[in-house]
Amino acid sequence: MIHRTLQEKLAQSAQQMPVITITGPRQSGKTTLSKYVFPNHTYINLELPNHRNFAINDPQGFFELYSGRLILDEVQRAPALLSYIQGIVDERKQNGQFILTGSENLLLSEKVNQSLAGRTYIFTLLPLSLEELSDLPSNYTNYLPYLYKGFYPKLYTDPVISTEWLGDYIQTYLERDIRQLINIKYLMQFQTFLNLCAAHVGQIINYTSFSNAVGVSDKTIREWLSILEATYIVYLLPPYYNNFKKRLTKSPKLYFYDTGLACTLLGISDANVLALHPLKGSLFENFIITELMKMHLNRRLRPKFYFWRENNGIEVDCLIEYKGKLFLIEIKSTQTFTSFSTGNLKKLTDLIGNNIADPYIIYGGEHGYNNQGIKVLSWKKLDALI
Repeated sequence: MIHRTLQEKLAQSAQQMPVITITGPRQSGKTTLSKYVFPNHTYINLELPNHRNFAINDPQGFFELYSGRLILDEVQRAPALLSYIQGIVDERKQNGQFILTGSENLLLSEKVNQSLAGRTYIFTLLPLSLEELSDLPSNYTNYLPYLYKGFYPKLYTDPVISTEWLGDYIQTYLERDIRQLINIKYLMQFQTFLNLCAAHVGQIINYTSFSNAVGVSDKTIREWLSILEATYIVYLLPPYYNNFKKRLTKSPKLYFYDTGLACTLLGISDANVLALHPLKGSLFENFIITELMKMHLNRRLRPKFYFWRENNGIEVDCLIEYKGKLFLIEIKSTQTFTSFSTGNLKKLTDLIGNNIADPYIIYGGEHGYNNQGIKVLSWKKLDALI
């Protein structure tokens, strides 16, 4: 098993809390990690109809049969179990009793918060990070293979062709899960919507434009985006406009949790195609911001991520708010650093003032620099931010 940064945190937390909840996309490694860290727990997969029907129809009998420590995989498939788990942990008062996993973010979190408030720690496991891949033989020296291949563990542990595996992922997991969450009347329009999301990676969402292109209502576009967020396919990066009397963009930017999925939807199959693709810069930006998220989530840190854009065109790709400080980050896919990249960082640093930490530029090259108070980092050295 590839070592996951969360392993030690999970083991420690199970000694402090009766329930551990792990959310994340399908195939991000939640089951493998849970079994590895908690080998003495009985594993129950609630995707299997016999387990799921038993749990839904006779939850009391279910917990009488499985009375020990449990890993309940895809627990959102039997949400009624959570109320019973609440009663069990309150009665037994033992830590590490239940390990819950789920691939639905918003729905699972809402149910967990209702039933298990104060009884669980919640972790998010995204696909592999650069840090977790650093010791593998397939550790690439160029970022292009990472962008089109993506980071799902199966692509690094099994001899599979990434484009075929990701195509199957979209077909089997994505469409199946979404059909369970919402009644999609127009499957062809939804596929168009998915492709449109990939074509707008790193761009500000225009709901009306999406609506016109897909042929469904603005409300439906918002619902579909919410479902993609809930199933860890895309995330919407909000703009930062706190207490500024400026004409700032107030719509979010669209990114994918895994660039491999975006590249598959765009028909990008290898490094040569990606190197010349007009969205290479946006995909690299997506890659870096998601990597920064993974680095924080894997340490159970939860800073707030934003971007900045004024209507006059001044833009900074990523702002991370943590412990009262703002970290400003510009992202450039070029392998050559130029001082032209520093202009917007300097302008925003002057505007915001005292609560600004050292600004950064992350680029596609190899070396690090200090340039007039701005730290320039290689994409390989993101740990310097932590």
